[in-house]
Amino acid sequence: MSTSSYIARPTPNGYTGIYVHFDGGPSSKLPLLLAAYEHHFRQDLAAMTRHLVDDVAIGWEELGSDLLDGAPPEIIAALTGGEHWPSSTLDNLVTPDGSPPTRMTVTETTAAEQDLEWVYVLRPEGIEVIPAQRFSSGPLIAWGTDPRTNFTDPAAWSRVAPSTTASPRSPGPAAPNTSRTAARR
Repeated sequence: MSTSSYIARPTPNGYTGIYVHFDGGPSSKLPLLLAAYEHHFRQDLAAMTRHLVDDVAIGWEELGSDLLDGAPPEIIAALTGGEHWPSSTLDNLVTPDGSPPTRMTVTETTAAEQDLEWVYVLRPEGIEVIPAQRFSSGPLIAWGTDPRTNFTDPAAWSRVAPSTTASPRSPGPAAPNTSRTAARR
């Protein structure tokens, strides 16, 4: 069973985002998004948001290790175990009535109606993580946070702070890699 999520951009009244089908839990999405921002997108939030939210026709099947292009080998190894896989979109969907599929979006007003567990809003200060229990707001994880931080316990997120070291960052507490990859479960 997949953990559904949305990657979103802020709007004046909340957020708007695009569906991500596979592996939407914070322990996989936060490290991947933090590292992608730092290394693949070189801290260009507009380019990251355009790629992940705006330029997707329907939705994402999964976000892959291609988003780690440019990251130091130790970051890639920590997040993926050295495995590589491409991001993939939901381009081959078939609707029950045969009509073309529509873009799978969410906003702060439609989130409660949808079967999702997490929304990740890409804000200038960092990633706002909105859990399914409340769709109006959530904790903010600063962009400078080490992607190797253990994000399995949301209660500890208030203690997550930006790294003070230059890249490559010193490791934070690592989540145990009990599955095929840490970024892909």
